[in-house]
Amino acid sequence: MSADLTQVLDVAAMRAAEAALIAGGIPAQALMETAGRALGEWARRLGAGRAVTVLCGPGNNGGDGYVAARHLAERGVAVSVIAARAPTTPEAMTARSLYQGAVQGPDAAPSGTVLLDCLFGSGLSRPLPDDLLALLTGLARQHAVRIAADLPSGIAADSGAVLNPGLPAFDVTVALGAWKHAHFAMPAAPLMGALRLVDIGVVAVPGAARVLAQPRIAPPAPDAHKYRRGLLAVLGGHMPGAALLAAEAAQRSGAGYVKLLAPVRPEGVAPALVCDTGDLAALADPRIAAILVGPGLGRDGKAVARLNAALAANRPVVIDADALTLLGPDSPGKALRVLTPHEGEMAALEAAFALCPTGTRRARALALANAAGGVVLLKGPDSLIAEPGGAVVVSPRASAWLSVAGSGDVLAGIIASRLAVHGDALLAAEQGLWLHGEAARRCGPAFTASDLAAATGYALSAALR
Repeated sequence: MSADLTQVLDVAAMRAAEAALIAGGIPAQALMETAGRALGEWARRLGAGRAVTVLCGPGNNGGDGYVAARHLAERGVAVSVIAARAPTTPEAMTARSLYQGAVQGPDAAPSGTVLLDCLFGSGLSRPLPDDLLALLTGLARQHAVRIAADLPSGIAADSGAVLNPGLPAFDVTVALGAWKHAHFAMPAAPLMGALRLVDIGVVAVPGAARVLAQPRIAPPAPDAHKYRRGLLAVLGGHMPGAALLAAEAAQRSGAGYVKLLAPVRPEGVAPALVCDTGDLAALADPRIAAILVGPGLGRDGKAVARLNAALAANRPVVIDADALTLLGPDSPGKALRVLTPHEGEMAALEAAFALCPTGTRRARALALANAAGGVVLLKGPDSLIAEPGGAVVVSPRASAWLSVAGSGDVLAGIIASRLAVHGDALLAAEQGLWLHGEAARRCGPAFTASDLAAATGYALSAALR
């Protein structure tokens, strides 16, 4: 089996994967050599050959650091090694013995351009002791370029918790063997800098989460027409602006026909958007491929009736915004559904479905996906997707400028459009989340939700195969 460079592993799974490699005939020391030499090469390149300080801890992360230092010395780079603690694992002891240069104690004051943090890696579960925290932060202040081996020291790998206040930020974090959840989770993710991955041969782990990837979206078939490309019904409510934003984004995301079903015709409806102000009889149209309900819906009795009508139509449905606060175990319908809560809406859903609101975001999203019987896209600076049965997709950090009113309406419209095109709920959520982030990237800074919706078509062009 070939290595899987998209999976995201927790600490237990990573240890099991490394044990499997060793059991398969690859010595642990060889794995350390691969990881350490890659770290050293990253330090050499990012520092353009300038002096490197390697901070080594007692475990195998420290062993990786000794290998990196040896590689740097062999390449003619000035390197200083600081042993914060003496090596304690057999592999780290061997790596230390193979390094022929001087090793300084924690009271050293080396000079250099690059700091390579090999103090602790993914196994850390408690805060750094005061002396090691002071050592790490002091060295970080003295070096212009900071690289973390696997994870910055002081980060919990499985949750993304920051175990010590005041941890330094890094320019690059080089993941070893596989991505860890902390690479993509708040509050740790902003401390990571750019993310890179070293392949040590870890094969696919069944049930592992994976990183959101750029989709490959096919253009319409040569004989396509508007209904074959997907008819999307957007249910509006008493706040028409949100539904209009979602509809505009949907029109630019691949659906062939977007119809707004609104209580009254809003002002400013674009000529290309069909608006139906009837009594929702249009939901009986067999050509409807998907429904979006929630943006601008409201939370009164009329809103509940409109939500229930959308669910009872038994078409694939995206449930967003106000509709999420009205959804419960007794809501009608069993069709494919995608739920797109932010943290506040997630809390309301957990209360409605009697779920425990604690644990990691991925565990909470999985619990809701199973309880609600649908794909859950839990929005935020560390958005992720969970599917009933256990599949999890984590998203790399997108533009912080997405934190603008109406951004979620645009995302819901994109997902609903993709759902109307192909009817795959998980795929629609993945494509929508990626297109949303790409549209933001193309907008630049300080955009509006209208700008974001307008950029969606350009984002789609980047994903066409």
